Amino acid sequence: MAESANRLTITVLGSGTSVGVPTIGCPCDVCHSNDPRDKRLRPSVALRWDGHCVVIDTGPDFRQQALRAHLSRVDAVLYTHGHADHILGLDDIRPFNFNQKESIPVYGSEETLKIIRRVFDYIFYEGHTESSRPRIRTEPFDGSPIRVAGLEFTPVPVRHGKGRCHGFRFGNAAYLTDHSEVPEESMELLRGLDVLFLDALRYHPHPTHSTVEQSLKLVERLKPREAWFTHISHDLAHESAGSMLPAGVRLAYDGLEVAVGLP
Repeated sequence: MAESANRLTITVLGSGTSVGVPTIGCPCDVCHSNDPRDKRLRPSVALRWDGHCVVIDTGPDFRQQALRAHLSRVDAVLYTHGHADHILGLDDIRPFNFNQKESIPVYGSEETLKIIRRVFDYIFYEGHTESSRPRIRTEPFDGSPIRVAGLEFTPVPVRHGKGRCHGFRFGNAAYLTDHSEVPEESMELLRGLDVLFLDALRYHPHPTHSTVEQSLKLVERLKPREAWFTHISHDLAHESAGSMLPAGVRLAYDGLEVAVGLP
């Protein structure tokens, strides 16, 4: 989907859960499916408008995802939280540094940035090194909107089991992943949406993720024009699970592109 004036394109880089689909060593039908929509890399999206690009999360598959989506630049990375399936591709920011000849801002909560500094301590080493490393600027956020290339991104706090995570609202769209509960104050940040992405891991309960039923209840309350479920495990076959969803609600898949108007 080509970029157009006054439109933002959301590209789903990965729609899978932390171990991806197919899952290593799994004999289930979904892991051996021939439907390409059942091939799910770790969760991430790219947001592109007017020649700009923001990536939300860089999981272990980020290099493969960036190549497949033909990403040519990254203006900023927003992090939802510090779990491995959302941060481990950070080193693959380096080619964007080479091409753009500048450091790239990385936004996250103080808690998330602390994890990134620990996991990627070599990035922040102040001594001389012969090897290249990502050139990033860590930018902590609180509840205030983040502005990148003229577009505002509002962090949306959610619960991820006992931990914390953030989704993001940008214009009339929002992307939430890894949530087991959306607090009431965050619900108010998600009103009047054209496009809403929600975690929908599987049918049966999970301590840190939303189920299909729980996310359908969120859709019923928030009433976005269209909703997409992501962070999907191998419990859901795209064709059969998707056919049981109500109108306006669909399963995301790797490579999906959704256009939304810019504010």
